[in-house]
Amino acid sequence: MDVLIVGAGPTGLTLGIDLVRRGVDALVVERAEGLFPGSRGKGLQPRTLEVFDDLGVADAIRAAGRPYPNRLTWKDGERVGEQAMFERIEADEGTPYTEPWMVAQWRTQEILYARLLELGGAVDFGREVTDLEQDAEGVTVRFADGGAVRSAYVVAADGGRSVVRRAVGVGMAGETVDPAPFLVADVRLTGLDRDSWHVFPKDDGTAVGLCPLAGTDDFQLQARLAEGTEPDLTLDGIRELVAACTHLDAGDVTELRWSSGFRPRAALADRFRAGRVLLAGDAAHLHSPAGGQGLNTSVQDAYNLGWKLGAVLHGGAPQALLDSYEEERRANAAAMLDLSTGVHRGEVRRGRATVQLGLDYRESSLTVDRRQNPTGIRAGDRAPDGTVSGIRLFDAFRGPHWTLLGAPTPLTGVRALPAAPQSYGSGTFLIRPDGYVGWAGDSSDGVEAYLAGVGV
Repeated sequence: MDVLIVGAGPTGLTLGIDLVRRGVDALVVERAEGLFPGSRGKGLQPRTLEVFDDLGVADAIRAAGRPYPNRLTWKDGERVGEQAMFERIEADEGTPYTEPWMVAQWRTQEILYARLLELGGAVDFGREVTDLEQDAEGVTVRFADGGAVRSAYVVAADGGRSVVRRAVGVGMAGETVDPAPFLVADVRLTGLDRDSWHVFPKDDGTAVGLCPLAGTDDFQLQARLAEGTEPDLTLDGIRELVAACTHLDAGDVTELRWSSGFRPRAALADRFRAGRVLLAGDAAHLHSPAGGQGLNTSVQDAYNLGWKLGAVLHGGAPQALLDSYEEERRANAAAMLDLSTGVHRGEVRRGRATVQLGLDYRESSLTVDRRQNPTGIRAGDRAPDGTVSGIRLFDAFRGPHWTLLGAPTPLTGVRALPAAPQSYGSGTFLIRPDGYVGWAGDSSDGVEAYLAGVGV
């Protein structure tokens, strides 16, 4: 087997889709008996929507969700204020998705899982990893049922308490973002409209929010509790909390579908690679849920890693290409951790800073810009959408290939368009499979050498 992915959350499923479409022999294993049942990460940022467009699930994701409603604040049973959840960003030709899209995490995972199966991939549920050993040729993973699997590489996508991360001895340093305990739950209730995100703050700093979950009959309840208390995750406990903090009665909460307690923490793994084991998602970085950065940063991890594993396994690229995964993604995750902590503490507004469209890899060792007087888009930037000779760029980019804008392609497996849109500036641009500009030049001289180094 080429790659064993441990964990069937958004990270593992995204990576599984990307690898399977590249012809990589990959298997996802999950300790639970089924997919995660809760709403937890419900906000999909515009950059993630672009990734999902490439992976073939954008239409299903759009159909399953909706934009965020306004936040409506209540005080003593009265409406006292309403405001938009996010700074508005106007769409343009280069940026078709500009607003976060609300989809419950369980539904996002169902859509990704269905796409993985459609492509011929699989998830083995009920497979709990207990230990692993690696050598120069591969990794042997052992399971609680006594079985074992041998693969060339292993990706830890098994969450913040990652067994795989601990097995390879990678530490994770962090800080408490908020001393108060938090509770999140999916509930059904009566007495509130589904047109607003209802927020009930109290003078002591505690608060309850009730957000109608798009595409469902549920509300997601989020609560900041008093310091020193423990969340009561039962139906009776949720009813008592709602009755104490809102104008609703306990009986208005008719059903509890899922609940979880946590303390917001920001943490970053010391390394994202340990030999043939790579860390992604919550196994590599833990975020406060404020700002919707955790799930989205995790999807970006998988999208960055997929093409690199494919190039090493089947494209003849050197194993050293995988070092660029940690180089690019660890720095990015560190920045997103600072951002999500800032949003949690009210220091950063949700908007341009949080949609993840401005993230770049300009400082990466994979980034080359040979232009004498570069203008517009720089190597390392996200490649915007646009139109060339009647062809939409995102349509041209879709798939596991590289794309060359502004010159004939020198190699099979690289799609070429005769020019780049005016918004890119002057030059020739080579677009990586994950939608970033890897190389730019005044002409195509040097493209072949660059591509040879990354396995094309």
